[in-house]
Amino acid sequence: MTYDVAVVGAGAMGSAAARALAAAGREVVVLEQFTLGHERGGSHGATRLFRPAADDAEAAELTERARPLWRELEADSGETLLEETGGIDHGTSPESVDTFRLLHAATGSVLAAEEAAERWPGFRFESPVLYQPGSGRLYADRAVHALQTVAARLGAELRVQSPVRALRIHDALVELDVPGGAVRARQVVVTAGPWTPKLLSGLVPLPPFRVTQEQPRFFAPISENMEWPSFVHWGPDSYGLYEPGSGVKVGLHASGPEVDPDTRDFRPEPERDSALLEYVEQWYPGLDPSRSTPISCLYDNTPSATFVIDRAGPITVAAGFSGQGFKFVPLVGAFVRDLVTGGPDTPAHFHFQR
Repeated sequence: MTYDVAVVGAGAMGSAAARALAAAGREVVVLEQFTLGHERGGSHGATRLFRPAADDAEAAELTERARPLWRELEADSGETLLEETGGIDHGTSPESVDTFRLLHAATGSVLAAEEAAERWPGFRFESPVLYQPGSGRLYADRAVHALQTVAARLGAELRVQSPVRALRIHDALVELDVPGGAVRARQVVVTAGPWTPKLLSGLVPLPPFRVTQEQPRFFAPISENMEWPSFVHWGPDSYGLYEPGSGVKVGLHASGPEVDPDTRDFRPEPERDSALLEYVEQWYPGLDPSRSTPISCLYDNTPSATFVIDRAGPITVAAGFSGQGFKFVPLVGAFVRDLVTGGPDTPAHFHFQR
């Protein structure tokens, strides 16, 4: 059997692409090297931040384009995926504050540090705080499952334990080597996260990717009565949010050691872990550093943090989203669909800043 499209990787981006392509009438097979919902890549975990960028007009605009697509997925799946809990940025430069006022005058506000500390006593602030009521949290595992459920309902075939060992372009088709025999497709979408460069070596030019094992922690609040918006703190670059049932997740952005995705150990690196605990003790009076649980996740990023969404012949690639891409998931699915089907022009690369 020859498929219209084979999608390699059933994480968030691959599942979104499969749903969008199946909805467009394409015959789709998704090839996942592990199981659905596995913890080896960058899409697992219960929550992610949803926030329009504070001082980047393009990223803010694209985030707002993604928002109704999340609501559409909620309607299609019957799941709650995006909760608007509010979000804050602090530690930003005066120039960033001025840009924020211009970009978000209708949807955000700037609070003095003292005012913010009174409202959110779990934090320590030393600079103006940028507040966006429409920010919040996404339920990541739930979202990936919803995308897969809708994609399957639309006719997409999802195969697990099907690692793609190689791609070959032959007679206007792409052959994908998987256990049990080759899969043939007219086009291929590669959304394999940190495994993407190895799989596409010699087939598609890519920037160098840096794969790191990040190590945030969940911290117990000292009081159940505190309000915890999603948050980003610049200098040091850190992030976090409250996750019901787990506590407040805090991480130092892109600070983990480089790893091979096939041999990572999932264990916190002691020096970096100590730095995180010291940071929380200094900046979060509402959290108890002695009651915390380490977690592990992968980042795969280009040197400039540019997202790669591009097409070369019959191969479309979407990669490099770690740390800031999850909020765009259904929008990336639409972009990939348009690249595959010849829909509206899609920029080949994205560079999202703060």
